[in-house]
Amino acid sequence: MRNIVHSSGQEDPVRIKLIAADPESAPTNSPTLYKTDRGSWIVQGWVVTDPEVLAEMGIPVGETCVEIPDRMVPFFAEGD
Repeated sequence: MRNIVHSSGQEDPVRIKLIAADPESAPTNSPTLYKTDRGSWIVQGWVVTDPEVLAEMGIPVGETCVEIPDRMVPFFAEGD
């Protein structure tokens, strides 16, 4: 059991299941996809730091985004 802290500061317990680690990204196998027990996904990936991209996306305080390659998208279906 893990806790996820939301931007509101609230911690919610969540169980995660590893779905896929990128086999083309040795030795760290990142990006990585996880399915949660509450119908959501956690994506481990490359931090997006480009200020123009972040401004265009309107990422609020307390949230972030990560970038994953196209080759990881088919693994989303494995979590169902």
